[in-house]
Order: sequence, then C-alpha cells, then structure tokens
Amino acid sequence: MPGKERGRKGVKALLVLVCFTASVLSACTSNENGMNKGGKEQNPDKPLEVSIMTTFRGAEPPLKDNPIWIELENKLNVKLNITWYSPNNYLDKMNVTLASGDLPDLLLIENPFAPNVVSAVKQGVFWDLTDIVTHYPNLMAAPKDSWENIKIENKIYGITRARPTVGQYGIPIVRKDWLDKLNLEVPETMDDLYQVMKAFTEQDPDGNGLRDTPGFVGMVEADNMGYFTWARDVFNHANGWKVDGDQIIHPDLLPGTREALLWWNKAYTEGLVNPDFAVMKLSRMKDQLKAGKGGVFSSAVIQDWILLRDLRKVEPKADYCPLNYVQGPGGRFVGRDTGHFGMYAISKRVPESKMKQILSMMDKGATDEIANIANFGMEGIHYNVVNGMKVSTEQAVKDNVSLEVFGQVFTTNDKYALRAFATGIPKDLYERNKLTLDEREKYSVANPAANLISETGDKYMPEVNKRSQDLKTKIIMGTEPIEAWDQFVQKLKADANFQKYIQEMNEAYKKSRGK
Repeated sequence: MPGKERGRKGVKALLVLVCFTASVLSACTSNENGMNKGGKEQNPDKPLEVSIMTTFRGAEPPLKDNPIWIELENKLNVKLNITWYSPNNYLDKMNVTLASGDLPDLLLIENPFAPNVVSAVKQGVFWDLTDIVTHYPNLMAAPKDSWENIKIENKIYGITRARPTVGQYGIPIVRKDWLDKLNLEVPETMDDLYQVMKAFTEQDPDGNGLRDTPGFVGMVEADNMGYFTWARDVFNHANGWKVDGDQIIHPDLLPGTREALLWWNKAYTEGLVNPDFAVMKLSRMKDQLKAGKGGVFSSAVIQDWILLRDLRKVEPKADYCPLNYVQGPGGRFVGRDTGHFGMYAISKRVPESKMKQILSMMDKGATDEIANIANFGMEGIHYNVVNGMKVSTEQAVKDNVSLEVFGQVFTTNDKYALRAFATGIPKDLYERNKLTLDEREKYSVANPAANLISETGDKYMPEVNKRSQDLKTKIIMGTEPIEAWDQFVQKLKADANFQKYIQEMNEAYKKSRGK
C-alpha cells in the first residue's frame, strides 16, 4: 500500500539518521581522546598503518603479495590495508559505508557533492583540510582546478584525486582514414561535421557495398544527453551552465540547446545517427566502434587508441583522430574538465597527528618517483623506455600494473600519461594526442557550476532532468515537435521550485567568487 510504503521508508530514514548521528558523536569522542579507530596511538617508529577504501578499474584487484603493493609500502614506510571495489558497485558500497559510520582512514568519494556526502561534511564526519593541505607542496602541485572544484562551500574536506583539466571532455573523434579515402578535410565547424557524417553514412567508406557505417555513433542517459552533449555545448559556447555577467544560466534555458535538438533531429531523420541511440549501452557502443561500424563518436582523447587496438587487428590502417575543438557560433569550443575524479576524505575518527602523517604519505605519493611506481611499475621489470616512451612488458600485465589500479590511489600529475597514453599506443598517435591536449588548453571552457550546491536542486532536479531528457530524445527521433521543447522551457520558467533552484545556484556561484 502507498501509505504503508511511505511509513516504512520514513522509519528506515529515521533509523539511518539516528545511527549516522550516533556514529558522528562516537567519531568526535574518539578523536578527542587522541585515539585511532582501534583505540591505539600510532607508534612513529613503526610503519604507518592506513586503511583505504577505493576502486580499481582493471580486470581484478591486486593481492597483498603484489610486487607494486610491497614496493609502495617499503618506499612510503606504511602498511596499506586497501579494500578494493569494482566501479560497477563502488557507489553502493561507499554509501553503505558512509551511513554505517564505520569508516576507513581514507575513503574515496567520487562525487563530493552528493547529498549524503554534503550532509556528512556538515556533521563533522571528515577532517577540514582547508588550512592544512597547503603545507604539502607535492599535493598542491596538482592543477588549481583540482582543488577548487572539490570545495564544499569553499572548504576542502579531502585530498583531490587530481586529473588533467583537458582530455576527458568528449568532443568528436573522427575516422581519419575514411576522411582521406573520401578526400575530406578534418572538420572544424558544426556544418563540416554534418557533411562528414553524411558522407560516412552514404558513401560506403569501408567499401563493403552496404549502408552500415552510421556517421555518428552515440548514446544518451536517462537524465542527460550523454555522448550527444557536446553539440549542445558547442551551440551554447558553454560547458553546461553559461556565465552571463554576474549570473549563470541553466543549459535548458539557453537557445543553443534548442539549436542542438534541431541539428540532431535532422541528422537522425537523414539516417546519420545510429537508430538505437536511445537504448544503446556503452559496451555495445564500444563494440560497434571496435568493429569499424561508425565514423564519428565523442569521448576522451585516449579512446582513440583504446578502440583502435582491436579495430587495427582487422583494419590495420584504421585511424581515429580526436578533434582539437569544434567551431560554433561563439567560436572554437571544447569543454574544460573539472581537474579531479573525486577526493580521498580522512575520517574524523583519525587523530590529528595521524591525519598529518596520512597527508605526508599522500604528499610523497604525489612525487614523480612514487607516482611512477604506482602507475607504471619498476623500470626494467614492468616497462622499458623506448624512444622516450614507456613500453609495458608482459610482467606488467602479470603484476596488474596500470593507472587503473594503484594509480587510483597515487596519481600522477603528468597530463600526457593520464590523457594521451595507453598501453601499446604507437609513438605517432601518442605525439598527436599530446598536441591535441595542448591545443585544447587554448580553447577549453569551464563549467561554472561544477562545485555548486543547491538543496532544492538535490530534491527537485533529478525528476526534472529525466523529463527533460525524455523530451529531448523524442524530439531527436521526431516523435515530438520542437514546439514541445518551447512549451517545456516556458513551464520551467514558471515553476517555483525550478526558480528557487536557479536562485540557490546563483547565490552559491556569487559566494564562490567572493561576492
């Protein structure tokens, strides 16, 4: 029964709140006594014991006898007790752990602005590192955006898991060998891209006599445009929200969003887009591109080689070329990345002295020496340097050495290593990717709402985003007219909750800029 269901949810929410609050009080008491989680002072003469909960993105997590694990412990004089989870279920595991209050010393939080994380921060679950972390120079060597964009109400509550500020935002990657075969130039504008997509669809670039090479291959999510987002941003010349004077404007209210829907509708109607984009899954999308059945897609720069590795086994001359930018009404555009993939928060159960030791460990972990071991292994064993490039050995595969495992904890600040390089990449593609990253630095546009919080938005916008995306998908497919979008936007402008959300976001924006 609906009434009973609401009652059960209310009881569950109350129990979680009571348990959560009790765990916070317990954490504060433990910290006041200067004890760690086990009730023992840390002996400075022994290796520092650190518990970490994080994710791995390789085939499997490493075991404790892994040579990289052992080498890191020796170099850092620590004992690492790491609980690894797959990215497929990490969010669920993190949420359960956070609600329980039974936290590790270091907890990876991929989204610092999730409502439960913000609530935990306000209840004092994590250390405020704002005035402390500045004393750790290797950590502070990360891009400024990496720190600014994890701030919660202008405070730092974790160690940024730093990432480069360019290279991840998805703008088109194009089959360069098909361009050459059809005597086409590398596209720069939206019109250029449309004509390239049309030629790839209609002119049989793979030469098999079939119309089986859609110009664009992509997918959408239930609540956003997914791999179609870049067109909206190009037309708006904005990375999501747009700065207009001293305020920011939601993307659904910008005229370029409407233009992008018309652009995609035309492409879909002419058969230039994979017809199953609305239900396409990421694994299926990648399989299609690995099979050479698509001319343009949007993704991170390094996906050019990751997808080519398989494709070149059957098409040795295939080439995916990432664009440096797309020229739109507002000029050359590419989205700027946030500079992070979450943060490692330190539990307030950890005494202040140990908290600073953990910061020292992570600071040393950010040096070139340690980051190199964590991400690439040991030279001569796990990789060799050939023509200025690290070439992985078979032992690296056996020992599970990659950026996707220990590189998730001790990251590197080398933007080329993180965004231009992948195992086995040919030198010419690596050098091209490096140039692409350098070019994107010139044109990248940041998202001004990246670290802003709105309580109204947390409650109200998830459902609005789903309704918005559902309508966008229908307009692209032609089952709803563009006028339906105009009506939707007008309703948003008249919606009191939406307007309150906009107001809160703008207030947060001004506060973040010191106004």
